[in-house]
Amino acid sequence: MPGPMMGGPTGERLPVAPRERKPALAALAVLLILVGALGATVLVMRAGDRISAIEITEAVPAGEVIPASAIREVMVADGSDIKYVPWSDKGLLAKYRAATDLVKGSVLVGPMLSGEDNQLKAGKAIIGLSLKGGQFPEGLKVGDTVAVYRVGNDAAKSTAGNSGNSGNSGNSGGGNTLLSNNAKVKSAPKSGGDALGSSGTAYSIVVDQSDAGPLTLAASAGEVSLVLVPASKG
Repeated sequence: MPGPMMGGPTGERLPVAPRERKPALAALAVLLILVGALGATVLVMRAGDRISAIEITEAVPAGEVIPASAIREVMVADGSDIKYVPWSDKGLLAKYRAATDLVKGSVLVGPMLSGEDNQLKAGKAIIGLSLKGGQFPEGLKVGDTVAVYRVGNDAAKSTAGNSGNSGNSGNSGGGNTLLSNNAKVKSAPKSGGDALGSSGTAYSIVVDQSDAGPLTLAASAGEVSLVLVPASKG
């Protein structure tokens, strides 16, 4: 009787299924790389759309040349519809004047400048003042609007002489005479003035030409006092 069959294969490896490829994952990885590269490109392009412009760092009244101390460099978006004055043109500012009152923090654009040499509008005058402590509010600065009063003996006499004038009710405050109710501070000490100082502090103001005569007389007598008031909207 034949014995069992000998010589059969032993330790034969089982067939292994081929590794499954995942093309979707590979495509996703490539897509993520492309998105990242595109995002970096957009950021670089956006950074390239910014330009160096001029920012106003302190108030400059209309008609004045913008001093070098009142500007600084700032980066802004390069909008085609906004005509920013580039920082590279800062040396040309001496040829222009502020076309309107410039406020701190504004970025300079072309319409804010005027090439006219006239510092004053028609019907205006500039008056210089030397004021002492108590004759002006603390912190008064260029561009502020002030009411100008004549104070002292001459003002009291003027008020007394007009006491029979019923229409002069605005001048009944202790002998103080209103000389101008809408003057603009044109120049001021760099610190804005010290209300506690005893020496004269120099200011200049822009007033209506019709107010210049009485105001000059009061200023020469040292009898002028300034009161800070809200700017008119006219």
